[in-house]
Amino acid sequence: MKKISFVIPCYRSEKTLPGVVEEINRTMEQISRYEYEIVLVNDCSPDNTFGTIQTLCSRDKRIKGIGLARNFGQHSALMAGLRHTDGDYVVCLDDDGQTPADEVGKLLEKLEEGYDAVYAKYEHKQHSAFRNLGSLVNERMTRVMLGKPKELYVSSYFAIKRFVVEDMIRYENSYPYVIGLVLRATKSITNVTVMHREREEGTSGYTMKKLLGLWFNGFTAFSVKPLRIATVIGAFSAIIGFLYGIYTIIKRLVNPLVPSGFSATMAAIVFFGGMIMLMLGLIGEYIGRIYISLNNSPQYVIREKINFEEH
Repeated sequence: MKKISFVIPCYRSEKTLPGVVEEINRTMEQISRYEYEIVLVNDCSPDNTFGTIQTLCSRDKRIKGIGLARNFGQHSALMAGLRHTDGDYVVCLDDDGQTPADEVGKLLEKLEEGYDAVYAKYEHKQHSAFRNLGSLVNERMTRVMLGKPKELYVSSYFAIKRFVVEDMIRYENSYPYVIGLVLRATKSITNVTVMHREREEGTSGYTMKKLLGLWFNGFTAFSVKPLRIATVIGAFSAIIGFLYGIYTIIKRLVNPLVPSGFSATMAAIVFFGGMIMLMLGLIGEYIGRIYISLNNSPQYVIREKINFEEH
C-alpha cells in the first residue's frame, strides 16, 4: 500500500488548521487505498499555532509536528517538512483552508498516470489584489529565469513523487526556492484544475518584504540569467554612450558655435552611474549569498518535534 505524506507550513493558523486537518482525514478515509501522514511545520508563528499542532498530534499519531526556532519563511518550512516525510507521494498545501484538501485525489490520479509532479491550477483565485500581483510577478520570473514552460501554472498546492523529494532535500543552501527545486528535478509536470476558496480567517502572511525576498531567491538561487542580462544592458549602455560621444564630436566640428550641453552631460552621467550601481548591487547580492552559504547558515532550526520516532 502506497503512503501519502501531507506537508503543511503553518503561520498564524491556530483557527484554520484544525479544519484543514479534519478535511484531510475525511478525504483520505474515502481514498482507502493509501496510508497517510500529516506533517505540520510551525514557522515560529506568534499566535498559538504550535499549541494547536500539539493538540492535533495528541489525538492522532499520524499527525506529526515540527516547531522551528524562528521564522524562516514558507519555503524553508516546506524543506523541513519534506526532510521528515517517508511517503511514496508528498502533497504540499496551505494552512488557511483556501487550497481544497478534498480534491487531492485529482493530484494523486495524475501521479498514478506517470507524471512526476502535479500543480493545482485555479480558475478563479480568491486572493487579494496584492497577492495576485505577487503571483503574477512570480510566474513571469520563473518562466524567464528558471525556464518554466509557459503553459505550466505553479502554486503552493502540489504533489510530487518520492524521487523528486529526495533530489530536493539534497539542496542545503540557505535560500531554498521550492519551485526551482522541482523544475530542476523533473520536466514531467502537469496541472489539474481545482476550486480555490475564500480565506475564512486572517490575512496572508506574505508582506512586500517577504515577496521581494522570495523573488530574489528565484533570481539568484538557480539561474545566472540576471548576470547575463546585466552584461547585455551594460554593453548596450556603453554602445549608446559611445555613439552619443561620436555625435557630439561631429556636431561640434560641423558647427563650432554649438555650446557644450551641460544637461545632456549630467543626464548621461546619472544614467550610466545608475546602471553601474544597479549592476554592482546585483553582483553584490550573488556574492553575499555565496558568503552566507559558505558560513553554513541553516535553512531552518528545529526547536521541537512531536510524534517522530527517535533513531
